[in-house]
Amino acid sequence: EIETSLFFLSPRITLDLLIIKTSVALTILIKYLRDNGTKMSQDQQAVNGVSCVSKVLTLDTMNPNVRRVEYAVRGPIVQRAVQIERELREGVKKPFTEVIKANIGDAHAMGQKPITFFRQVLALCSYPDLLEDNKFPEDAKKRARRILDACGGHSIGAYSASQGIECIRQDVARYIERRDGGIPSSPDNIYLSTGASDAIVTILKLLVCGEGRDRTGVMISIPQYPLYSAALADLAAVQISYYLDEENCWSLNVEELRRALKEAKQYCKPRVLCIINPGNPTGQVQSRQCIEDVIRFAKEEHLFLMADEVYQDNVYADGCKFHSFKKVLFEMGPEFSSTVEMASFHSTSKCYMGECGFRGGYMEVINMDPQVKAQLTKLVSVRLCPPVPGQALLELVVNPPQPDEPSYSTFMKERTAVLAALGEKARLTEETFNSVPGITCNPVQGAMYTFPCISLPQKAIDKAKEEGLIPDMFYCMKLLEEEGICLVPGSGFGQKEGTFHFRMTILPPTEKLKVVLQKIRDFHLRFTQEFS
Repeated sequence: EIETSLFFLSPRITLDLLIIKTSVALTILIKYLRDNGTKMSQDQQAVNGVSCVSKVLTLDTMNPNVRRVEYAVRGPIVQRAVQIERELREGVKKPFTEVIKANIGDAHAMGQKPITFFRQVLALCSYPDLLEDNKFPEDAKKRARRILDACGGHSIGAYSASQGIECIRQDVARYIERRDGGIPSSPDNIYLSTGASDAIVTILKLLVCGEGRDRTGVMISIPQYPLYSAALADLAAVQISYYLDEENCWSLNVEELRRALKEAKQYCKPRVLCIINPGNPTGQVQSRQCIEDVIRFAKEEHLFLMADEVYQDNVYADGCKFHSFKKVLFEMGPEFSSTVEMASFHSTSKCYMGECGFRGGYMEVINMDPQVKAQLTKLVSVRLCPPVPGQALLELVVNPPQPDEPSYSTFMKERTAVLAALGEKARLTEETFNSVPGITCNPVQGAMYTFPCISLPQKAIDKAKEEGLIPDMFYCMKLLEEEGICLVPGSGFGQKEGTFHFRMTILPPTEKLKVVLQKIRDFHLRFTQEFS
């Protein structure tokens, strides 16, 4: 290192230093560098390519809120799954030939086919020359021309208005009106977004303020979708956890909301209540009575309601029905519909569409202060606009083929088949898990996931602690290593102390799902025996 540094000195000094003892050389070198450091270039301050200047951005100097963010759906188990896939490609021998990622609700990655009409219109929008091709149906061409006419330069490659393309927002409003039995919806209250997640985080940004005991508290369900806890950590908001009732099919009890709120008032200012319906990761569908109770509670406690309704078409269980929070709110009368502030969210990523990669979505705001709404519009304008192809896809979701159009029959056949298959897989999953000793699974009433409770032997719990792992993480990691099945441990979503779960999507094709369920069954029995 001394010789490397001496390279930068004058030849005469270098020669003198090299012929004396190393200790003396080091002393002279340090003095020389100190006296002449301002004259040295930045390149000369590097030794063996390593800068002597400390990094500007380190773990100590970075935003501490980001360090607190966790997102279990793509956490350590998923990272290990990716490594295993690489090892399999490199010829490493495993007890399995593929990794099945049942950790995330990515329908197309699991083999679900796109809806034909959607992809036809998107192809036409992406390459307008195809409008002259007689292979495409006329209703698809009509939709494509309408979308292109609303785009700058007739191209989906152009920016749109920050709130979203106007004619698409109009169609979203009409879609909401049809869904809710004629209750009015204004396009001025519609904001198109980069999936529902982007809109959820945007609303939370508006709501979070204060310091200390006045810091905004946000009520989220436990188990919850990790987007919420991650966003709250990033915004330095206070998470207020309320627990769903696992003994009653993950239902929401207002008394539990009251308990959580009362405790939270000791250390923060509760301002927001988040509801996911149908539920993720728990798959429950809230009853109309439950929704009414939640709205009354929000009004009494002066809370802003956030209704995450991205699975609204995914309802499978007999006797269950999706009720939008907005519809129930307005049917409760002006006392509620004119006062309760709310934002509801939908996405093109779920339901029968499964078009996760296009990142299309919207939110509707209700009873928002006009001045705050202007700030919301300003905030979304900073991001310029949502992806225009995603906006185009959303247009097709809210304005699908009609009975008198040529694409209607195929569209309805494909839509019905997807939802029917999901319903069958929901029942299959519940039945299979409940047949395994030590696994208890509530009915999958809706959404795309099951969240079974697993009984773990004490020896397994102790072993997990020895390895520095949460017990259900230990369980899921062993399942991945031994069977190639990638699940998410329940601890990543939150759960009652002393209980253990995992989340699994029901999206794999039926035959592959049967394989997954059998592998989990075999593993659980083997795991239980190993640690008994």
